[in-house]
Amino acid sequence: MRGSFTFRSAILILLLGVFTYLYGLDSRFAPKNGDEYPYMHIVRMTADVGSWLPLQSEMEGIKNTKPPLVFWQGILSTQWGSDWTLAALRWPSTLYTGLTAFFLFLAVRRFSGKTQTGLLAAIVWLSFFATYRYGRPFLTDPPEVFWLSLPFMALLYWGRSAFESKFIFPLMAGICIGLALLAKSFAYIVPASLALGLYYWRWREWRLSQVLIKDLYKVVFIGLLALGIFALWFVLDPFPQAVWNEFVLGENAGKFEARSSNYLLDFIRGSDSIWMLILTTLANAGLFLFVLISTLLQCWKQRRFLTLEEGLLFLLIAAFFVVFSLPSQRSGRYLLPVMPAFAALIALYWDRLPLWGFRIALLLQLIVLAALTWIGANLQMSHFLGEPGIWTYSHWHWVLMAGAIALVLIGLFKKDQCKSLALAACFLCYCALTGSLSPLEGSLGRYSNNSIQSVSGQEVWIPCDYRAKDEEYRLLLPNARLHGYRAQDAGNVAVLTTSYPIVAVQTPIGIQPELCESCKILGQRMEMRARHSEEEIKAILMGQIGQYLFVNEYLITTPITTLPPLTEKDACR
Repeated sequence: MRGSFTFRSAILILLLGVFTYLYGLDSRFAPKNGDEYPYMHIVRMTADVGSWLPLQSEMEGIKNTKPPLVFWQGILSTQWGSDWTLAALRWPSTLYTGLTAFFLFLAVRRFSGKTQTGLLAAIVWLSFFATYRYGRPFLTDPPEVFWLSLPFMALLYWGRSAFESKFIFPLMAGICIGLALLAKSFAYIVPASLALGLYYWRWREWRLSQVLIKDLYKVVFIGLLALGIFALWFVLDPFPQAVWNEFVLGENAGKFEARSSNYLLDFIRGSDSIWMLILTTLANAGLFLFVLISTLLQCWKQRRFLTLEEGLLFLLIAAFFVVFSLPSQRSGRYLLPVMPAFAALIALYWDRLPLWGFRIALLLQLIVLAALTWIGANLQMSHFLGEPGIWTYSHWHWVLMAGAIALVLIGLFKKDQCKSLALAACFLCYCALTGSLSPLEGSLGRYSNNSIQSVSGQEVWIPCDYRAKDEEYRLLLPNARLHGYRAQDAGNVAVLTTSYPIVAVQTPIGIQPELCESCKILGQRMEMRARHSEEEIKAILMGQIGQYLFVNEYLITTPITTLPPLTEKDACR
């Protein structure tokens, strides 16, 4: 029960956290979700048309998959597609994440009376792996979490004045929740309204009559205003029936259909059960999973002595958990808006938490860092590319790895520094994870300028293993007109070079593609493979990492002059 969090530690770890979120922001290999590619596609297509609505897409069934706010955000940040980079698409998401952390700091500092506790809450939330994974890429989660969290943070910050407000706070809350709905889904009005109702009920000391008389109209007003803002999509979109069919019926109502056998059985067993929802929600904390569990155990032990604010945090968590346990498709990702509440609880109980949760976190961090160090050393020293010096890290990479491992070891053996170093090491692990593939971010993983110019404006076929994967290739081959074929065929060089005029093919490391006499290699780069056989996985674990984890990709021009028929389905669509 030791390890107080000093103001100096807070500032140093906060600076480390800011660096971590900015480091590798434009990386193709940064932890992310595959939804980023379809979102990028919709932004690019809509920007090309030059109008805000309707949203545009070449993907069947994926056009109105999400409300327009996040796509408008991408259109503005890329200047209508003219600045088409990952950094331009992602910086607003990172800003949303930073603002959420800032307002969490203000709220916790206000009701706890301690600046260090407020800073700790913000830093702990940033240290969660789910925050890092979903809080930087171009996704709907960062604006959703920010706008949904803001009204509840305001209630914690202003207390009585916010609870008793008859118009100003309900107006502000309705606008915030409405923007959240316009960024993610109208379905979030249900947990948000339930949580607000519970907040008011608790404020009235569980007197239902008082809530019905003094506060019910506020919740109704907030809900109607939020839904009114969301309804602007239907008003402004020239094809509202398509929005209704694709988004309301397809994207939302479909989540209540039984996933396998029937609804009740799916509720208690399988990958979409209530138990998996609990596990995946806790797993959002990432390396701090057991710290979160120890916090919840500590709260349970002291449940009779919870403060008003702690009780409100639990009510927010309970409201979202109950609502999102009802759809047959259950995921901890739907509970991302309550992760700031979990972080606040960890910060409030920080000094009372036992060390075992932090030590487990340090052990997990040591495993991650040791594995990344072993993989990096193996790649740099094995010369799997046939000659030394091609796969190399900067000296700063090894300084980072050595320093991170040293800090983790200190934390394991120094009780007074265990908690702070466990928190700092979360960010060091994320930096190490992003930096482990840094050689592929340079010339090794990119085509040369001559190669890019040679296919500018040309029809090029590339391998696709995910919808809209061509959006990643547009970062590698800007101005090329890209089409997709199945990624599993990428090694079939003979067939590909007799089917497409310009095609990207892939071969194992160390093996040159066998080409026809008229075929010509325009460029070459290295890429990381997505799928491996059981034998290849065993070989990787035995140390043959480079040979099986990566492939060489060749951009080849062929004598084919006839384009494939239009009936051939694009694998990226």
